[in-house]
Amino acid sequence: MSHISPVLWQFLVKWLTNFSLFPPEASKVAPQMDALYFFMVLISLVGLTVVILLIVSFSVLYNKKRHPVAVQIEGSTLLEATWTIIPLGLFLITFVWGALLYFRIYTPPANAMNIYVVGKQWMWKIEHPGGQHEIDALHVPIGRPVQLTIISQDVFHSFSIPAFRVKREAIPGRYTSVWFEATVPGTYHLFCTQYCGTNHSQMIGEVVAMKPDDFRQWLQGSTSGNSLAQDGERLFASLSCNACHNPRPDSRGPNLVGIYGSHLTLASGETVTVDDAFLRQAILNPSEHVTPGYAPIMPTYQGQISEEGVFALVEYLKHLDSDYRIQQTLNTTVLPADNEGSPAPGAKGSKAPGEVKQ
Repeated sequence: MSHISPVLWQFLVKWLTNFSLFPPEASKVAPQMDALYFFMVLISLVGLTVVILLIVSFSVLYNKKRHPVAVQIEGSTLLEATWTIIPLGLFLITFVWGALLYFRIYTPPANAMNIYVVGKQWMWKIEHPGGQHEIDALHVPIGRPVQLTIISQDVFHSFSIPAFRVKREAIPGRYTSVWFEATVPGTYHLFCTQYCGTNHSQMIGEVVAMKPDDFRQWLQGSTSGNSLAQDGERLFASLSCNACHNPRPDSRGPNLVGIYGSHLTLASGETVTVDDAFLRQAILNPSEHVTPGYAPIMPTYQGQISEEGVFALVEYLKHLDSDYRIQQTLNTTVLPADNEGSPAPGAKGSKAPGEVKQ
């Protein structure tokens, strides 16, 4: 819409921004969202003006002094068709425009950088794949698509960045996602826009959009030492997931190498795509996602792993493209003994229970 009248558009945007009536446009999709918004405002104003003019005109032309005796006015097919077709056309334009924007906003590019977000009473916790952790703050690079995978630990929240025109619900027990591409460096408001309890108004933060070089420096200076995938690898071993999910022919669980992004047929006959949401459900509710050929013996980890821990496991499994890492965890973790008291198959040089190889 800005190409129609650049001067008028810039005046309108800057005037609204400077008077704090409208957030700045700091993402790639923001101008498109604003164009749709102003189009809806425009047709609403036009409709309001037409209605007011008709009311005033009818009040003057058909008042009691001019027409003391009421006269029956017959309908007009042309008039009825006109006031039906024109609003219908405007509504269809708005619908198609909004639908295209909706699919654009909620369909992230394949090269989007993924960042995990957990909503809690009353804070936002951010987990970067590189191991950077933030609370009530989010650092992102400009010119790079960023996808947010969002979940709530307790009640409903809503993750909102007005300057990016981004708003997405954080729902307990379910992943939601949204993406954006920041275009202007700066610090912007982060809000929870869903009433979530006593301190809802304090659940605020800031989003820092940085130039790529500055963002790389921030990443290097903010790392915890381990990436999210490395934390997931340690958790995978500490929970003895490798005892069942390994490449051995007699393993009690399916091999997870390269499973992310694949299409999996479950014992129920249902075919699913293995994505973040499926992996989370398979970890916390394994009995609902049984793979053919394996007994439903996997215990649930509901309540035993935090949402941050699930993020780490998911990130590890997403990058599990060979058996090497599972073999490494097998070599550094004690496997449970079988019924005869012998070490589990494949555990070479296993030590006594409770002893870890050095």
